[in-house]
Amino acid sequence: MTSSDAQPDSIAHRIDTTRPHTARIWNYWLGGKDNYPVDEAAGQQIRELHPGISDYAQADRAFLGRAVRHLTADVGIRQFLDIGTGLPTANNTHEVAQRVAPKTRIVYVDNDPLVLRHAQALLTSSAEGSTDYIDADLRDVDHILELAAKTLDFTQPVALMLLGVVIFIGDDEDPYGLVRRLLDALPSGSHLVLSHTITRPDMADVDEAVAFWNANGTPRLNQRTPEQVTRFFDGLELLDPGVVSCSRWRPEDTGDPTGGDPAEVAMFGGVGRKR
Repeated sequence: MTSSDAQPDSIAHRIDTTRPHTARIWNYWLGGKDNYPVDEAAGQQIRELHPGISDYAQADRAFLGRAVRHLTADVGIRQFLDIGTGLPTANNTHEVAQRVAPKTRIVYVDNDPLVLRHAQALLTSSAEGSTDYIDADLRDVDHILELAAKTLDFTQPVALMLLGVVIFIGDDEDPYGLVRRLLDALPSGSHLVLSHTITRPDMADVDEAVAFWNANGTPRLNQRTPEQVTRFFDGLELLDPGVVSCSRWRPEDTGDPTGGDPAEVAMFGGVGRKR
């Protein structure tokens, strides 16, 4: 793995252990160890407000795996631009993709210093493929594209992964425009994989948990309705079953004799193809 625009010796001072941070809390909910007591405390308080939070963290991660396997095995995608990587856990994008196609190239992007430190050690590529890590914010579209072009060939299809990251972009920052600018740089046949926490009248506990987070943690979260999440796929060919609960996007056979759908979670996601 290589690392673009990142200096390991200069990032330690950027890690704030006095306030809970979303990447570390997400890691806590996924059962990881790369978090601090302040993150565990906040994560537990949010879990008390919204007991299903760990379920949708797990559902989002499983959605990533199913989407990447589909794009690699069934569509033939061999390049991934994963923005908002988060702390490495099991079945990261490059691991899922390179099991299917070892020559796959992946560029990870995140602006969290703890994520960067772990990425440099853990997000290692297969010998045949390659991975890179860019220390950048989703808002830095031109910077991301310039550095990603060192590893990815933008004349060939790319899967743009935006899992649980657009939630940090406020409506006044043109979130739809940011996603569109990234997609505009990618050729026909590229895909968008996006997940987003939702707000819905029957999920009031989610709103309460987000309100707690915004009062105590960083960065600030912005909820959107399922219809607003679907809008990120405007102009794309939305793959079945559309934008749904991450737990219900092409779920694997669990052996449930009733054949019922998995329980909904407040994290919705979808996959769309650029024509």
